[in-house]
Amino acid sequence: MSDREKIREQMKEDGIEFILAQFVDVHGSAKVKMVPVSSFDSVLDDGAGFAGAAVEGVGQGPHSHDMLARIDLDSYTPLPWMPNTARFACDLFVDGEPHPYCPRTNLKRILSAVRDKGYVFNVGMEPEHFLVTRNADGTIAPWDPDKVDSLPKPCYDFRSMAPAMGYLQELTSSLNQLGWGVYQADHEDANGQFEVNFDYQDALTTADRITFFRMATSQIAKKYGAIATHMAKPFGDRTGSGLHIHFHLADAKSGRGAFADPADPRGLGCSQAGYHFVGGVLRHARALCGVTSPTVNCYKRLKLGVGLNSTRSGFTWTPAFITYGDNNRTQMIRTAGPGHFEDRTVSAGCNPYLVLAAYVEAGMDGIENKIDPGDPNLGNMYERTLAEVRERGIKILPQSLLEAIDELRNDEVIKGSLGVIAEEFIRLKTNEWQAYSGQVTEWEISKYLTYF
Repeated sequence: MSDREKIREQMKEDGIEFILAQFVDVHGSAKVKMVPVSSFDSVLDDGAGFAGAAVEGVGQGPHSHDMLARIDLDSYTPLPWMPNTARFACDLFVDGEPHPYCPRTNLKRILSAVRDKGYVFNVGMEPEHFLVTRNADGTIAPWDPDKVDSLPKPCYDFRSMAPAMGYLQELTSSLNQLGWGVYQADHEDANGQFEVNFDYQDALTTADRITFFRMATSQIAKKYGAIATHMAKPFGDRTGSGLHIHFHLADAKSGRGAFADPADPRGLGCSQAGYHFVGGVLRHARALCGVTSPTVNCYKRLKLGVGLNSTRSGFTWTPAFITYGDNNRTQMIRTAGPGHFEDRTVSAGCNPYLVLAAYVEAGMDGIENKIDPGDPNLGNMYERTLAEVRERGIKILPQSLLEAIDELRNDEVIKGSLGVIAEEFIRLKTNEWQAYSGQVTEWEISKYLTYF
């Protein structure tokens, strides 16, 4: 039985009547067309048609030929909140050719090159997100139906999490029915903030799952009277949301991890390949930040010099210095175990396909050029002064989207990881910064209206 026939039989067994042909725009937002299951062969062979100019950042104008989204059979995902419908992640085609502006197609291009070099890039991502409600005046507040989620340090607190247990259990059960291996969920460091952790997979599968996770949270949360947001920093006085990535390379043939070495003289249990990969990430970190933190709001989370007493809980939990260390959450990259690295700077508001393409390309540059990251930092980076950091030659992550995009513009490795998307991405993000800079905020009115 062919893969096509297997999926057709599975959809019949699952009672699927409709298909969502889904891709993402340059920002990582899910875009879909709904088609009846009778059109399965058509969206598999030809694709669902889209007018590309109606979607931001896909390199098309109103004169362009149809953009067709062809489903990937491996991404079959029934919708837990709408049991007669299934999602397929799609790759974009124009005139029968893969469309290079498709973030998923671009990630597949990069991962194919990584495989040609003998590796598979495996990634786990931790999607922190908020549940909020909108007030009558348009402002937002943390979702708190029982009026108990008000502690300054609510992380892991039972009473703060209890009202959300229905939401978290439904989300966990739904994803585990899909075979995701959700192994824990918790209340995070900010009021109304939650995290759900599931098993790592190859980078493409993980990016597909993060996209679907955002779709699922948006639909399941509203059943509980909440809005799920993956905005990086919805509240100025609370911790922001990250999409921390845990990563390693594995041998493409054996599947054995390439980053662990019990004989590591630096004491972290990591191999030379692992250190060189980290060296590449640190070398390109400032340009990489434009992709991993791609909105003006992300830089409210990456604040410099505010590790202590900066939020209601006391910490941002987001490193601003370009460092790596042991099992230490004040570093950009911590070593959570032998050969197990975590980058804590990646923002919840990113496009996971672009992030993983850029990230692995930076790491592979480190491997190919044997970039040594130096000795690990073992202290508390929150306690380091800016003068001390500069004296030690430690670099700082960009402190604005404009600064990050300027770095990206001048980094050929990271730009190359995005292919033709790079120039469109830089153009859109430059425009985004300019539009943001032209706004007059309520804070400015309050501060300056009668200032003089």
